[in-house]
Amino acid sequence: MELEILANIKQSGEKELSAVRNLQELENWRIKYLGRKSKLIEVLHHLSELPVEERKKIGHQANEIKNFLASLFQRRQEELKMIQTKEIEEFFDYTLPGKPYFLGHLHPLTRVLNEIIEIFTRLGFALAEGPEIETDYYNFEALNMPKEHPARDMQDSFYLQISEEPRPCAQERGKLRAKSKEYLLRTHTSPVQIHVMEANKPPVRVIMPGRVYRHEAIDPSHSAMFHQVEGLAVDERITFADLKGTLYIFAREMFGEKIKLRFRPSYFPFVEPGAEVDISCLFCLGKGCRVCKHSGYLELLGAGMVHPKVFQAVGYNPKKYTGFAFGLGVERITMLKYGIDDMRLFFSNDLRFLNQF
Repeated sequence: MELEILANIKQSGEKELSAVRNLQELENWRIKYLGRKSKLIEVLHHLSELPVEERKKIGHQANEIKNFLASLFQRRQEELKMIQTKEIEEFFDYTLPGKPYFLGHLHPLTRVLNEIIEIFTRLGFALAEGPEIETDYYNFEALNMPKEHPARDMQDSFYLQISEEPRPCAQERGKLRAKSKEYLLRTHTSPVQIHVMEANKPPVRVIMPGRVYRHEAIDPSHSAMFHQVEGLAVDERITFADLKGTLYIFAREMFGEKIKLRFRPSYFPFVEPGAEVDISCLFCLGKGCRVCKHSGYLELLGAGMVHPKVFQAVGYNPKKYTGFAFGLGVERITMLKYGIDDMRLFFSNDLRFLNQF
């Protein structure tokens, strides 16, 4: 009886396999004839119920049929894969255009920063960078902001706790004394001025781009991290007129030939005199609108002549040398240039926003 069942399984398996036309049908065939619930496996499971001699004979026959069907399955599988590959190649249209690759592009802040650097390098400014983790001395004291100076309140800072290894004290030989410093994330790029002037003698003409950090409530016009570009020029007989001419050329190159500048007196501890620099409104062209609060001007940057105490801190003779400095926010210029009304969009990684640039 079992031998007859096995013969039928072999015959029907061969017949049905010849009618298989795709890989899905082949998988269904495999489950039916070689799967765990197939009739062939059922026969093998009932071998223990048969006499020993008959068990050997039927077991041998069942294994042969199983191996035979498995070889047929493997051969048919390879044939169907070759047919499928050939069909794909035959129907592939080589004249179709290729799929475009999305290469991406520069972030709007990076684009504007590169443009700022390019303008000032054409004006003869070199590029300098400094550390983002600064000491209290470089971030405040050397810039004429001693302890308890009220100007520090405008730059709420992220202070860091960094322990330094004890160092040998020159005055107390044989003893070790720990050197303590206050570290913080720099609140502006102005500390790079000090590093540059300490390392170089006048004349100096550099711009210093980089990230800065302040403990700000994040809203459409404020962020805890943003970008600045500091500018510094030091030499003999530099005047406020040089500063005005430099910034006028920059504004014209950045925003167009028709732009106008306005200087308003302002206070910054590290410059004297100091000024806020405004440009004519890009939206109403100076006529007055909601964006410029009907003043016709938009705030652009802060600038001024380097304070003599800053020169003293770096060892420059303030009676011999003069200089100007300015600091501008990259986010502010980008918002003005592209008409963006929310600073948070720069850092949200929203492709709907970024793909516009």
